[in-house]
Amino acid sequence: MQISGVILAGGTARRMGGGDKGRLEISGVSLLVRVIQRLEPQVAGLALSANGAPERFADLGLPVMPDETPDRGPLAGVLAGLDWARGQGADALVTAPADTPFLPADLVPRLRRAGPVAIAHSGGRDHPTCGLWAVALAPLLRERLDAGDRRLMAFADAAGAARAEFDDDRAFFNVNTPEDLARAEALAEEGAA
Repeated sequence: MQISGVILAGGTARRMGGGDKGRLEISGVSLLVRVIQRLEPQVAGLALSANGAPERFADLGLPVMPDETPDRGPLAGVLAGLDWARGQGADALVTAPADTPFLPADLVPRLRRAGPVAIAHSGGRDHPTCGLWAVALAPLLRERLDAGDRRLMAFADAAGAARAEFDDDRAFFNVNTPEDLARAEALAEEGAA
């Protein structure tokens, strides 16, 4: 099975004051670069799902895909990723958000072992933005978005997603606020990075 990866970076970062949250740094390394370093070795190809001017990400050397329909949340990024992955000849897509700097180095194999469609689960919580999606799900996802359903977890359930269990809750820590950024810096110093 060939698996491509997409980093979801289409959010508006309202709680951080706007801008590209993935460009924020922990110990001098941006969140995006940290996610790339964790995810790229695990997939056949990697791209970025982001709206706006794609050239602002030129330094990363990744294809940048805008959402087909803006303002539909992470599901629109997953759909853009599924379409891109199909064009790459992939059977499946792994997604991860741009604000999760401590992703597991074995995210993809563990998702794959859980099932053909799977999401990460740790600490009693689902993490549907960290998921494995069969490329064949694109028509179903497009239908749900066209019907106005933007809920990623509802789509995961409709697709029959299994849960891949992870023990380290820090692996899916995401940076949403300035306080989260300070906590991520502390985690990096403790060796989570």
